[in-house]
Amino acid sequence: MAASIRESGYRETTVADVVRIARTSRRTFYEHFDDRPACFLALFDAVNDEMMEQIAAAVDPERPLEEQVDSALDAYIDGVAAHPELYQSFVREMPALGQEGADRQLAVLERFAALLGELVESARRRQPGLTARPLPADTAIMIVGGLRELVVISLQRGRDMHELRARAGETIKAILAGALL
Repeated sequence: MAASIRESGYRETTVADVVRIARTSRRTFYEHFDDRPACFLALFDAVNDEMMEQIAAAVDPERPLEEQVDSALDAYIDGVAAHPELYQSFVREMPALGQEGADRQLAVLERFAALLGELVESARRRQPGLTARPLPADTAIMIVGGLRELVVISLQRGRDMHELRARAGETIKAILAGALL
């Protein structure tokens, strides 16, 4: 599915394209997925799972919080920049999948917000003087949702993802400083 999206986009991708690229049969495809949208949703989940693993691996809770933000942001932007066609497809096509697409997007947003909360809490445990209080869940959602929207707009405008890095980092650090102290 990912290779076909890179070649032709999701709308032009057919089950025949997926099985051709995967060098498998339709039967095998349908053993794993109910239909083309189910395969797309599985790809969405897999890409986001991988992104979360990369972010978690990039952050060293022993480092100062500002460095942790920089590391997490670098991992996120590098991940998006490595697969812009997939992320553009997710932005464009998930709404067309109705409630299931919306539910999946919400679940991912909440998982990223929870990951941010876990990273901050891990830093708090390892560096007791770092922050005075835990990161509120609503604040984590605002940070993650705001960053996602910035990335979405930038992808739609063809902007280089790495151009976002400095401004996004400054903003996230300012929000965290205000929320945690």
